[in-house]
Amino acid sequence: MCDELKQLGLQVAKGRATRRDFLGRAAALGVAFPLASSLLSACTRDAGPNKGSTLVLAVTGGSTTDSLDPALLLDFNHCRVWGETLTETHPSDNSIVPVLAESFEAFEGGRKWVFKLRKGVTFHNGNVMTSDDVVKTLQRHSGKGSTSGALGIVASIEDVAADGPHAIVITLKEPNSDFPYLMSDWHLIIQPRGGLENPASAIATGPYRLEVFEPGVRLAASKFADHWRSDVGHVDSVEILMISDATARVSALHSGRVHMINKIEPKTVKLLRRLPGIVIENTSGRGHYFFAMRCDEAPYNNNDLRLTLKYAINREEMVKRILHGFGSVGNDHPINQAYPLFDGGIQQRVYDPDKAAFHYKRSGHSGPVVLTTSEAAFPGAIDAAVLYQQHAARCGINIEIKRAPADGYWSNVWNTNPFAASISGGRPIPDLMFSGAYRSDATWNETKWHRQSFDRLLVKARGELDPLKRKEFYTEMAVMIRDDGGAIIPMFNDFIDARSDRVGGYVRDAAGQLSNGFAAIRCWLM
Repeated sequence: MCDELKQLGLQVAKGRATRRDFLGRAAALGVAFPLASSLLSACTRDAGPNKGSTLVLAVTGGSTTDSLDPALLLDFNHCRVWGETLTETHPSDNSIVPVLAESFEAFEGGRKWVFKLRKGVTFHNGNVMTSDDVVKTLQRHSGKGSTSGALGIVASIEDVAADGPHAIVITLKEPNSDFPYLMSDWHLIIQPRGGLENPASAIATGPYRLEVFEPGVRLAASKFADHWRSDVGHVDSVEILMISDATARVSALHSGRVHMINKIEPKTVKLLRRLPGIVIENTSGRGHYFFAMRCDEAPYNNNDLRLTLKYAINREEMVKRILHGFGSVGNDHPINQAYPLFDGGIQQRVYDPDKAAFHYKRSGHSGPVVLTTSEAAFPGAIDAAVLYQQHAARCGINIEIKRAPADGYWSNVWNTNPFAASISGGRPIPDLMFSGAYRSDATWNETKWHRQSFDRLLVKARGELDPLKRKEFYTEMAVMIRDDGGAIIPMFNDFIDARSDRVGGYVRDAAGQLSNGFAAIRCWLM
């Protein structure tokens, strides 16, 4: 029976039979639907990627002010479709993988790096990528006056120069043994002439060429015939719909309008698992939900008030009632066990009304504390704010909740409001996380926490080749953020996506939702 179904499944994968043919024959043989679907998925994997068709995704977080300029805030699900970076992280072991770079090598103890570039890589405009394009791209993000989201990551670049048409030499201000990881940041998409002429053109080297972009609504792209890779870009076209409402995303998946959705609310997982044809993809990783206080703005420039709000949240209850167990407790710093060199010995902060009241009295603050939240911030963000409000009330602290609309949250509220709900997908290594979000001059330092002592430790850690000593630096930095920073990090979330069982090739990636944004180019339709 299984051999017969396997042969029929292979025919489905090759387009010689339909999915309905397979499920009908399975039913005739007495095979239950869930088992039949699993068998079909296994057969398709055996047959390899299925080519053709249009893959449709629905994601949250879109805004009418969205841009395709990689230096600005944009959805990384979008930019993975049309753009590529010098390196990527491997989804299984987090190792660094050359992409547009063919190889890389360190000199002078990690202060100088030579990247050899792939030859024959073509941009969507027909031009061949050269070292000049790479140099200008990195200069645009790291140069004087840059406001790029990657500035905190590439600010350590002292000089970047071409070494012939297919190599670049990057000289850093200080050694960094992990520098190739920094080049995987999704802002650093290589563009013709660095994107200086038209940064939002979406012209790059990715597997799909942009056809339509309606900010906050949809993106559509078609297969780029001259793309250099064969392991991605299996479907003929990709469409990404921006649907912020969680119920509407689920409805679109259930109806067959879309094939994949992101950011499933944990409280709905059990229900979705009962629906035929829907598969839940749940991945633990480095992502976290948090509340960001701006340390440069009253009343949050008072560390006693920041500590008050950190002691006034019950992390265990957050994980239980908001994540429904799909995650783990946070400790007010962004590094967890999914990171290399994580220190599990840092004392865990717990809910402590007495300490909250102590620091609240010392802060001298009175009156409500206003927390802005939105369903766009993270799945369950509104419920999390209400639960936090209840925790704080037991400590004698009044949190006033201000609910913001989903549209425009990431352009009008995030990185602007003094106390707001936020989300981070994490980064592959501590240096990248600290550099992008906590270094004083980082564009995306949303807590506006500026500490030169932290910045100096970050530099020392980059140049330290002994992993044990580097771990000590990272531990010290994590404690600084926990005890003095503006981030309240109660929980590390699992990434919960859902897909149609017609989707093949989904890869669970601890770096982020929807296979770290690569689902659109890694997957295919059966």
